[in-house]
Amino acid sequence: MEYWYEIENIDTVDSPSIALYLEHLKFNIHEMISLVDGNTNRLMPHIKTNKMPKVMALLVSSGIKNFKASTIAEAEIAAEAGASSVLIAHQLVGPKVNRLILLMKRFPNTQFSTLLDNTGSTELLNQLATEEKVIVPIYIDINNGMNRSGIEIGKELDDLMAFLNTCKALQFKGFHVYDGHLRDSEFAVRNEKIETGLKDVNSYFKAVREKYQDAQMICGGTPSFTSHLLEQNRITSPGTCVLWDWGYGEKLTEQKFKPAALLITRVISKPTDGIITVDLGHKSVAAENPIDKRVKFLNLENYQLLSQSEEHGVIKVKDWDKYKVGDVFYGVPYHICPTINLHDEVSVIENGKKVNSWEITARKRKLQF
Repeated sequence: MEYWYEIENIDTVDSPSIALYLEHLKFNIHEMISLVDGNTNRLMPHIKTNKMPKVMALLVSSGIKNFKASTIAEAEIAAEAGASSVLIAHQLVGPKVNRLILLMKRFPNTQFSTLLDNTGSTELLNQLATEEKVIVPIYIDINNGMNRSGIEIGKELDDLMAFLNTCKALQFKGFHVYDGHLRDSEFAVRNEKIETGLKDVNSYFKAVREKYQDAQMICGGTPSFTSHLLEQNRITSPGTCVLWDWGYGEKLTEQKFKPAALLITRVISKPTDGIITVDLGHKSVAAENPIDKRVKFLNLENYQLLSQSEEHGVIKVKDWDKYKVGDVFYGVPYHICPTINLHDEVSVIENGKKVNSWEITARKRKLQF
C-alpha cells in the first residue's frame, strides 16, 4: 500500500466507522511512558478517550496500572483489565454514589477513589460508606481557573479540609487539579500560564503535605502533560495521546504522538457538479466544533466540508470527475474522545490489514454496576 493508513482488505471495513492502527497505538503508549522516563507511577491516563477493554489491557501490560475515569462504566473496565487504582474524576451524585460502593466491593484488588468539593457531598459519601462499612479514598477537586468544577483556594477549602478530618469513612489522598482551559499552541506560553495558575495551589499543597505526607497532586490532561511531567511530585493524566487527534496534533506541536484512530467513510452520491456526499454525518464524528474543525481527510485534496446532517457529509471538491461512488476516504477526527463515544467498535488494523474488531464497551453509561 502507498500510504500508512491504507487498508489492504478495506472491503471488510464498513463505513462510517473507526479504524484503530495497532502500530500507532503501541507507539503512543511507549512514547507516553518514555516522557516520564519509564516511571509509570507518574501516569494516570484518562480512560474517556479509548473506552475499550482491549486498549486497557495493552496499557496494563505495558506497566501502566493507575487510571482516571469519567464514568462508573470506565472504572469498571479498568478494574477488569487489572488496574491497581482508578480515580473517578467526577463528584458523584444520585445513584452513582451507591454504584461506587458496589464497584469497590466487587473489585477489592482495585482501589477506587472519587472527587469532592463541598461539605454536603462529603457528608453524604461518609454516611453511606459508614453504613456499608467501607473506606472511600477521596481527592479534593481544586478549581484552578477553569470554573467547571472544584473548590478555590481559600476559607471554603480550609473548612472542607477540617470537616474531612471528622469523616472516619473517607481517606484523604490529595488534590486533583484540572487545567483543560490552558491549551496555547506555543509550549512556553502554555507552560507559563499553567505554572502561574498553580502558584497558590502549590503553596497550599505544601502545607497539606506536612500533615499528609503521602498526599498526591494529580494534574491536568493531555495539553498540560508536557508541563506537569517536568515536576517530579505531580501525577500526570494524559488521555487523548493514547489515540491522538487532529485538534491536539495541530496545537501541541511538542508532543510527537501519532493518529491511531481514523474515520473510514465512503462516497455515497455525486448529486451535482463539484459536490460529493459521504456517509459521515454528525452521528459518526464529534460535531461540537464548527464544520471546518471536525475531520481532516488524508487522501482528499482541495476540498471543503460544507455541511453535515445525521448520516450525510456534503463536500465541495475541485476534481469532481476524479471521484466515484464507493471511494474510501480516511479522516483524522478533530476531537477523538466524543467521536469514539459514537461508535460500538473499531476495526483493528495491523500491517495494513484488518485483523480484528474491538468493542468500545464503556460508551455505555452502565455495564454491570
